[in-house]
Amino acid sequence: MNKWIELLFGLVLVIGAIYLGWLSWAGSGTGPWAVGRFSLDFFHAAWVLLKGGIFWFVLMIGVLFILLGISDLRE
Repeated sequence: MNKWIELLFGLVLVIGAIYLGWLSWAGSGTGPWAVGRFSLDFFHAAWVLLKGGIFWFVLMIGVLFILLGISDLRE
């Protein structure tokens, strides 16, 4: 695939995801989207996923340092 088409396609996907999150956000004035009792607030879901990813990243870095410390103690 052409590099310019790839860049354009990636940009369209990123802007589309940001726009969809903004439209479905509860603070946008229109309220969250809902299907029955289920909310389709994609902005909130993305924020929760980001916070969870940061949590697991920090936790795994801590585990890595513990394992490196144990490895250094064995030498």
